[in-house]
Amino acid sequence: MTNTAHADSGSDQPGQPDHGGTDGSANADPKAMLLIGMLVASAFVMILNETILSVALRDLSTELNVTTTTAQWLTSGFLLTMAVVIPTTGFLLERFTPRQVFLASLTLFSTGTLVSALAPAFGVLLTGRVIQACGTAVMIPLLMTSVMRLVPEERRGSTMGTISIVIAVAPALGPTIGGAILSGLGWRWMFWLVLPLSVGALLIGAKWLDLHSETRRVPLDVFSVILSALGFGGLLYGLSSIGEGGGEHLVPPWLPIVLGAVALAVFVRRQLRLQRADRALLDLRPFAIRDFVVSLTLTGLLFMCLLGVASILLPLYLQEVIGVSTFQSGLAVLPGGLVLGLLGRPVGALYDRVGPRPLVIPGTVAMAAGLWLYTTLGPGSSMLTVVVYHVIMMTGLALMMTPLMTQALGSLTHHLHSHGSAILATLQQVAGAFGTAVFITVATLGSAVGAVRPDADGLRVAFMGAGVIGLIAVGTSLLLSKEKAHAEGGAPVH
Repeated sequence: MTNTAHADSGSDQPGQPDHGGTDGSANADPKAMLLIGMLVASAFVMILNETILSVALRDLSTELNVTTTTAQWLTSGFLLTMAVVIPTTGFLLERFTPRQVFLASLTLFSTGTLVSALAPAFGVLLTGRVIQACGTAVMIPLLMTSVMRLVPEERRGSTMGTISIVIAVAPALGPTIGGAILSGLGWRWMFWLVLPLSVGALLIGAKWLDLHSETRRVPLDVFSVILSALGFGGLLYGLSSIGEGGGEHLVPPWLPIVLGAVALAVFVRRQLRLQRADRALLDLRPFAIRDFVVSLTLTGLLFMCLLGVASILLPLYLQEVIGVSTFQSGLAVLPGGLVLGLLGRPVGALYDRVGPRPLVIPGTVAMAAGLWLYTTLGPGSSMLTVVVYHVIMMTGLALMMTPLMTQALGSLTHHLHSHGSAILATLQQVAGAFGTAVFITVATLGSAVGAVRPDADGLRVAFMGAGVIGLIAVGTSLLLSKEKAHAEGGAPVH
């Protein structure tokens, strides 16, 4: 029933679980770390594409003769596709080897990048973005699962800290890099510059990636796939429509949200029945483990604030209230993004030594403090003030992200790692879209009547709402275990 993974070196014994002994001699194989480094580099390039086009939407709408709202789907469609595909990755990582999944992922991403670079019209460009997203969706769960299987338990935190660079910093750097490219080159270069990197990673992986895994011939439940697509797709579509805030929609946003919620309820019930025979598309048994649930809840609150506030509300404040350019707003959030990336591995190493609570509790306090400081911003606030507040918030997120991911997956038995990774990655997409929708809606309702875009007062109300989310996170963090979760189902390591 279980999968085992190992770097194909002479010291590893096929068929033995990779829980990581106290010495870690077999699992601390340099080749294993090289494989993880390859996955990290590939994932960084792929996740970067989530947000790299966000600064080019105005230019794209003009050149491709579409409205800005339509052009927004080049980003929203990417995220929507990921939300539909990610729930299937638990099945994919059990059914196929990591090498097969990696090569398929990079092939799809490279193909989508080429299609996007050559796109003569909006429809073709959107198709390329969807293909890109299909490849990107499986990479983060593959990366998380590989870390849990290849790295000894006492070193997982520091290694998982590297993943925070991919998950958080790549999207944060996307608008900055996109703005830099757009200022000197055309939008197509956002794809032409990425293409050789993705093709290079594909060729290197085809030659060197040798990560074996015992697979199971798990039957694919097609009805579960349909329910997952309708549920997560409907939910993300409705939330993204609210987040656009344009007021004009093909269908009322509440309709796909309700339909998605109903489909998800049926999906959950079906998975609970199928998992009794180990045939579930997405195994939900991780939800029976306390450490996983608490860590998952905090991760959801974290991504609501990261994507809803740091990626949407703050740039909106900078551009609409202070009046800076798109490129300048990208530069303003760059220091915080770098702090988040630079602290990832050191925080992970601290987690390996002290466990989650000494890091996550101060992290939630710093996050909440940064969010409440945003409520003091106004038309006369300086860029330096914004940067300082943003760095405070991102420092808090850095103290939270790596410990929470490691604690969540560390609480699972190794055959649930692929499903736990899929649940975490799906939650990140849903929480980000939910945060964006909620905060944009609050900002719009709090603005002056007739305002086309959220004004300073509306944004202050939205920041206050985010501050409340921060306080909820502080309270939830007190529920975390005092010790690191053990790989065999959540028992603390003493």
